[in-house]
Amino acid sequence: MALAAAASCRALGRLGRGSALRLARGPPGSSLCCLSTKASSRSVLAALASAAKRVNGRYERFLERTFPRFYVLYATFTKGIQAFFLEVKEVRKIKSKMSHQRLSVQQLPYREMERLRQFRRDVIKAIPIGVIAIPPFANFLVIVLMYFFPRQLLVRYFWTPNQQLEFLDAYDAIRRDLYLDVVESLARSVCSLPEPQLRKRLQDLCAEVQRGSQPRVAELYAVRSLFSGSPLGLNKLQVSHVKALSQVLFLTPHLPAFLLRHRLRSHILEIRQLDRAMLRLGLGQLSEEELRAACYLRGLNSTHLGMSECRAWLEQWLGLSCKLQVSEASLLANSMVLLSLNYVRTKE
Repeated sequence: MALAAAASCRALGRLGRGSALRLARGPPGSSLCCLSTKASSRSVLAALASAAKRVNGRYERFLERTFPRFYVLYATFTKGIQAFFLEVKEVRKIKSKMSHQRLSVQQLPYREMERLRQFRRDVIKAIPIGVIAIPPFANFLVIVLMYFFPRQLLVRYFWTPNQQLEFLDAYDAIRRDLYLDVVESLARSVCSLPEPQLRKRLQDLCAEVQRGSQPRVAELYAVRSLFSGSPLGLNKLQVSHVKALSQVLFLTPHLPAFLLRHRLRSHILEIRQLDRAMLRLGLGQLSEEELRAACYLRGLNSTHLGMSECRAWLEQWLGLSCKLQVSEASLLANSMVLLSLNYVRTKE
């Protein structure tokens, strides 16, 4: 009797588990029904996306035929949005990598370090237009401003290829107006230097640049010690000299003197870090666009130069920058002018 009861209990247990499994799985064919529902929803979404793509294509062709100038702006804006979000994605990856591996910016490869620097500059430039767009119905005003002032308000993602050349030339013309001012400020400061031999060297160097000659890296390196203390150290330069150097780096000169010096120093040391990362990578690994951007950042308008000229100038720059100490950052700032002012003229 006991054995029979135990056997019947085991049978009922197996039967209960089987029923539970069948209930959990649902009635026959229910899983197939769920799969077919998901498949149909995906096919509907795919069809909608395809239809939207066709409509968008027709709209773009209509714009291109009917309003060609507006189409160029529309296409540039669309590509710019895509490029900007891709850049945001890449920057997030770099930040995540830095967090997980506990890396500082100085430990990053050149391209990642440069990407963070450029993205930060782009975001800072985009802040004013973002603030203007906050009030309701302000989008129309933003569009008008972006149309009439693209160089001042738009970041590089939203420039057409022609605008990129035009705007880079415009920015370079602004800073080149200050190059002779920087050389003159440097020449005036030389008179108060205590060491007669080095003072004579720097006087001759400034005079050569003012006559249109291109200084050699060895000549600049020979007078590096003069730029560590008074009156040529970054903390000792005349305010007018600091303002001119700040504008060469596209920094606002409308700040108190101590902030001007701090910003100039931080940007110069950032370029120095980039130079060391670039040297580790090797100039031969840089694309044409990267070469041109690197020269432009360091004071040389590379938009109308050849690849060989850009590479030759960067080799000179790295030959100086990577030998200088942090205390000699003032020489690096002034060399942006001294090495760039007559480079194109001596090549012609």
